[in-house]
Amino acid sequence: MEQEKRFLVDVGMKNLPFPIKAFSRNNPEGQPTIANISIIARIMHEFEANWIDKFIQIVHMHRQNIGTNSLKKNIKNYIEELNASTVRIDFEYPYFVEKITPISKEKCLVRYHCTYSVKASAVLSPKIIFKVEIPVITSYPESSFILTKRLFGQLSIVTVEVQPQKDVYPEDLIEIVDRNALVPMYSFLTPEDQDYLINEIHKKSKTSVLMVDDIKEELSRDSNLEWYSVTCNNLAMLHSYCTVIGTEKSMWVPSFSDYSKELDAEMGLS
Repeated sequence: MEQEKRFLVDVGMKNLPFPIKAFSRNNPEGQPTIANISIIARIMHEFEANWIDKFIQIVHMHRQNIGTNSLKKNIKNYIEELNASTVRIDFEYPYFVEKITPISKEKCLVRYHCTYSVKASAVLSPKIIFKVEIPVITSYPESSFILTKRLFGQLSIVTVEVQPQKDVYPEDLIEIVDRNALVPMYSFLTPEDQDYLINEIHKKSKTSVLMVDDIKEELSRDSNLEWYSVTCNNLAMLHSYCTVIGTEKSMWVPSFSDYSKELDAEMGLS
């Protein structure tokens, strides 16, 4: 009996661990790391099982020069080898940034989760989407200095996604988020650093709403970014779920802080 032929639109593989070099501001050759590689190809003919081997074969063909710097060029090989209409490749990887603590000036390495994606077709130029997750501290919205004489903080995970015309450094996006947060995150703190940061959290207020608004304002001034998105997940102290706030590049998205001021004015609270 002749085997039934099936038409598949998208085929590929996910989460192949592989060493790569990630785009780095401090290392022109790239920061060595281990990425989970996912590849999806849209084909316009019958799929053959041994084609999965082609994905692995092409990855190994570029093993001496695989990374975010070369991906835009290498993706063309997948289109040609698979006769695909489009191909998308994702690199998910940890990226380390050296930071200086605020008081003791000690050096520490902080890990960030990054995703570098490229999508290309036989007729269109490759498009890049870069995503980085950045943990910071923001003010817990229910804390009141009037009632308790101190404010409280919460862990917030900020996810920034950008579609740049030219590659952006992870460090640049991390610095934008850090300077707009209540307190950045460090992997090591001396007692003096801890006292300083705890005092900042108790005496200063910066909610996730204001932080996302300020991050958006900085990104909107970057002409290199064709599109951006900012999402913040807040892990508060008194409940098991997280709250979410987000925005992206759009002509109609208002400023969160301006909207809050207008609402307060309408309610007679300002």
